[in-house]
Amino acid sequence: VQLQASGGGLVQAGGSLRLSCAASGRTFSSYAVGWFRQAPGKEREFVAVINWGGGSTYYADSVKGRFTISRDNAKNTVYLQMNSLKPEDTAVYYCAADTRYYGSSRGSYDYWGQGTLVTVSS
Repeated sequence: VQLQASGGGLVQAGGSLRLSCAASGRTFSSYAVGWFRQAPGKEREFVAVINWGGGSTYYADSVKGRFTISRDNAKNTVYLQMNSLKPEDTAVYYCAADTRYYGSSRGSYDYWGQGTLVTVSS
């Protein structure tokens, strides 16, 4: 599967953005999809994940209650709705997918998109 992340941009603190992760391939519904982010000088960290059918989600504590992950398998797309953005949310956001893994370990995902930059100004 090939992944294409989009939707990043510049937003003021307190604002919202919605990221999209569009996937190629006929079996997208077989993949769990996670979002990760990497700020300058920091390691890539887990943000959120959604399971194959969309019935289960899991979030990092730092975004819980502010971010919502969802998927539309008919459109082969996973979304990350980000509300109440903070300057510390500034990072390049990546989506990742795997058919066998559902979790927060970045090393367990086989497929990655190219990343989209989110900048939150104070």
